[in-house]
Amino acid sequence: MHAGIDRVLRLGSIQRDERDSVSFVVENRLGHVGPRERGGYHDAPAALTHPSRGASEVSMSTVRGSCLCGDVAWEIAPPLQFMSHCHCGRCRKAHGSAFSTAVFGPADGFRFTRGEASVAQYESTPGNPRPFCARCGTVVPSGQAWNGLVGVPAGPLDDDPGVRPIAHIFVTSKAPWYDIRDAVARYDAYPPGVDAPSFPDLAREAAPATGTAGSCLCGAVAYVVTGPALRVQHCHCSRCRKARGAAHASNLFTPFDGVRFTRGTERLRSYKVPEARFYTQVFCDTCGSPMPRLDEERGIALVPMGGLDTDPGARPMRHIYVASKARWYEIADDLPQFAELPPTL
Repeated sequence: MHAGIDRVLRLGSIQRDERDSVSFVVENRLGHVGPRERGGYHDAPAALTHPSRGASEVSMSTVRGSCLCGDVAWEIAPPLQFMSHCHCGRCRKAHGSAFSTAVFGPADGFRFTRGEASVAQYESTPGNPRPFCARCGTVVPSGQAWNGLVGVPAGPLDDDPGVRPIAHIFVTSKAPWYDIRDAVARYDAYPPGVDAPSFPDLAREAAPATGTAGSCLCGAVAYVVTGPALRVQHCHCSRCRKARGAAHASNLFTPFDGVRFTRGTERLRSYKVPEARFYTQVFCDTCGSPMPRLDEERGIALVPMGGLDTDPGARPMRHIYVASKARWYEIADDLPQFAELPPTL
């Protein structure tokens, strides 16, 4: 373990009082969590790579992760701690989903096993790089140590990390179309005991006269959704979890001509999973944010909802591919669930 690890805030160490609320324990205030953006974690398909393992196995080995295309892979050794969901605008745009989920481990237990040279970065606030695979857009770790800890996105993990979420943070910035329904502790910003500065929330695209505005994290790409919402759903398949680097994807489907890009189409890049008929991730090549995909063959446009700047009005209607969901994530709402695709779209 890193020589200074016992001098930092033990993010995963919690205690419960008689009301069963969660408070964070600072073991030594000589250390604290590193600077972070206001709400910004910087740092029916089968499983794409390794099958998940149980928590008992994780305690004896490293936890592996990889991007959608497989170019970038990493591993981190336990103990892992402070798995949290961040609802800030920057995280939602970077991941294209309702929230991001990060988990932390000892810096000396982290290493890239391949593809470090393929990692691109966008600095969304000073000193806070947001890394992603330059080929497929998956959010990946930076490997940057702070006080002996490294944060990794939980969505692309190939193994069960052996810990579970203990906090929702920056919930005042959460998406209007998403409701938090679980019993995990919620905080408007950082939890008590986390001494870190917050940045003003991200500026958003102005509401259009008609439709719903959206944009990437860096602002290079912007669009308007003008078509009706044909369906809105959370997808838990392994491809979506890797592509978004999150617990699940949250997608809005509209007719093919229901999305109009207003700037930045030259910044768009795409990656198609070779063995898939349709699965393609579209993203901004500057910041990695997932962007709408226009599928002419099927006559639809798929919009990652995390990038929306204004309320679409439509709300998620179901969970799909729940048979493939992450072991560390529990579905707490009462929306219909389907093991794979629903009988009718």
